[in-house]
Amino acid sequence: MNIELMDVKSQHFAHKEEFDNAVLEVLSSGNYIGGKFVKDFEDKFATYYDCKYAISCGNGTDALVLSLKALNIGNGDEIITTPFTFFATAEAIASVGAKPVFVDVNIDDFCIDCNLIEKKINKKTKAILPVHIYGQSCDMDRLKEICDKYSLKLITDCAQSTGTRYKGSRKNTLGEIACFSFFPTKILGCDGDGGMVLTDDENIASAVRAYKIHGSNIDGFKTLKNYYSNINKTMPSNIELHEDKYHNYLIGYNSRLDAIQANLLSKKLDYIDEYIDKRRKNADYYNVALGNSKFTIPKVPNYSFHTYYIYALQANNRNECMMKLKSKGVASGVYYPVPLHLQPAFNYLGYKIGDMPNSEFLSLHTFAIPVYPELNNQELEYIVNVINCI
Repeated sequence: MNIELMDVKSQHFAHKEEFDNAVLEVLSSGNYIGGKFVKDFEDKFATYYDCKYAISCGNGTDALVLSLKALNIGNGDEIITTPFTFFATAEAIASVGAKPVFVDVNIDDFCIDCNLIEKKINKKTKAILPVHIYGQSCDMDRLKEICDKYSLKLITDCAQSTGTRYKGSRKNTLGEIACFSFFPTKILGCDGDGGMVLTDDENIASAVRAYKIHGSNIDGFKTLKNYYSNINKTMPSNIELHEDKYHNYLIGYNSRLDAIQANLLSKKLDYIDEYIDKRRKNADYYNVALGNSKFTIPKVPNYSFHTYYIYALQANNRNECMMKLKSKGVASGVYYPVPLHLQPAFNYLGYKIGDMPNSEFLSLHTFAIPVYPELNNQELEYIVNVINCI
């Protein structure tokens, strides 16, 4: 057999005619940037999360950067986050001039350990940025409790958790602002790059819209006006509103979800619950088949509805296991081999080996096996048989 770790082709071919037509529909329209297709997807995604505002953007990293900018986070600020995730989470913090402050994760569910957060809070702390890692929900009640206690913003990185629920609700996984990625391998993935920001706050939504299009238009004017108001100053009288893209009120970015990706995502969103159901059934099969093996299977708190973007096993002989799987035609992967506090780019922060023991352990002992929706029963059985023979 030859089983990929993530197979985006199978998902496309399962609905090939519909997805191909979605692309052709946009090409025939001549409306490639913004417009109806993008607006329709934003509205549809907002409805899926019962959220007021959905602002699409170029990718998940941009979603994080735009969110931080919208919250006026920058030089001198500190943001508490997890070291066990993809580089983009902390990279976005550093990109706006703020300092990522790492808090270790729980060894069982891989999410940020809420019991360790408060000791890292100081006068410079402006927000907490947790990651719903692998599709597993963090403890949102505890995170909100801490944010309320210290007047901090809560920004959730939902790049891996489209459809995940906390205590039965998708919306419960969102902070004041939430960031999504639609990278092709994600639970909801496009055929290129794409991202989204969700919020119920009108001013945050306006700021994100402004920053994604070079700080222009009425949203740029409104955001600049709010900035002056927040610092108890009056905006200069020579700054006037011009509702066009050639008057720029902020230093922003160019970050757009193109119409082809938006229309594809709209079609795929109709199948999202089906995709998630199949991922969960595949994970359930693994849980039973590997539950008494020498491998540690994922643990799911009772408040979390796990969507299994990644199904990760823990093993003392990880490299040997992965080599054996490869020899038998089964792909596997490591997420993530270097915890963020030990990344060369963050050497200036002064962390060292031993500072985040759980993240460091997981980086050395976890590996992912295929869990994508299109796996069939024969493939699942084959994967389990190979693993159990290691």
